[in-house]
Amino acid sequence: MSTATRTPGRTDGAPAATDARTPHTTARLLRWWPAPVLVVLAVAPYSALPLPGLLDGPVGSPGSLQLLATCLLFGALATGYDLLLGRTGLLSFGHALYFAAGSYATNTLMLEAGLPLALAALLGLCSGTVLALVLGSVSLRVTGIGFSMVTLAFAQAGSILVSRNPGGRTGGEEGRAVPADSLPSWLVGIDHTANLYWIALAHLVLTLAVVHRAVRSPTGRVWEGIKENERRVEVLGLKPYGFKLTAFVLAGALAAAGGLVHLLLTGGSTPQTTTSDFTLSLLVMVVLGGSGTRWGPMVGGILYTWADHRLGDLAGSGAVADLPAVLRVPLSQPLFLLGVLFVAVVHLLPGGLARLPSRLRGTREENR
Repeated sequence: MSTATRTPGRTDGAPAATDARTPHTTARLLRWWPAPVLVVLAVAPYSALPLPGLLDGPVGSPGSLQLLATCLLFGALATGYDLLLGRTGLLSFGHALYFAAGSYATNTLMLEAGLPLALAALLGLCSGTVLALVLGSVSLRVTGIGFSMVTLAFAQAGSILVSRNPGGRTGGEEGRAVPADSLPSWLVGIDHTANLYWIALAHLVLTLAVVHRAVRSPTGRVWEGIKENERRVEVLGLKPYGFKLTAFVLAGALAAAGGLVHLLLTGGSTPQTTTSDFTLSLLVMVVLGGSGTRWGPMVGGILYTWADHRLGDLAGSGAVADLPAVLRVPLSQPLFLLGVLFVAVVHLLPGGLARLPSRLRGTREENR
């Protein structure tokens, strides 16, 4: 008489093998979730789907596409800024300077030198990158709070320079618009808002790809070591200065590229993009989404930008105007609403929105 040996928890071989493979298969499928999201974003201009409360009109309407494009742009900008804050541990208060450099340099080259958009954009990108190289090489001579203060000083100097309107080339406090005849026809007018939206989407995809590749490279691993313990990196025989400068210049180049996209979206260069408040907004976006994570800064940038626009509409709505004064006064201030949202996320979700899925999984496992 023979006795069949059975593996506990299974009646034959197939089900257990399937059960063992299922988690791995699911994990592999989940890694591909950005692909369908990208497809949805790419076809959004063709959609007439209304999203009441989220957008003023259908998804494919010019106003909605303009807002979505702005959200995507700042999602990319926050992702690039996180190369400094979340990946290398560098708190810069002057990141807006390189964003503005890309915008103003391109604008000036088109208006003053009469260059076509493509060439002016290339030179504008080079200008922002070289500026990041020069100022970064000086700022990184100090560390910690000293580095932050030096970057803030450079940002303030740039903001003052723009506001003084040297030679009439920056437009001062009014900024400087790009004449329609300086741009290709397919980028001018509300009928071509979809083209601007696709440019913003392409910029976001490119930024995510560059940052992901850089972080996974040997240089990215050194950045992680610098963030954790810079002295230990020195003991290993590496010079942190060169690696930090690489991160600084790469983040500056991505910011300059964002300035080019912003120039096209808004039709001009604005002095607000040169201020330290602009960089502080980037800091809030990164912390809101989750510093040092792959998708967190992008999510934080998109959510913050959307809330900044939509809460402004809410603050001026009739629903708020009809409230008692004790509620109407604070709710009529968009910055107050953004501040409450930020404090709530930081308090309830330490680590940002990117940590929410892991927290939910942990809570579900504890309840089993």
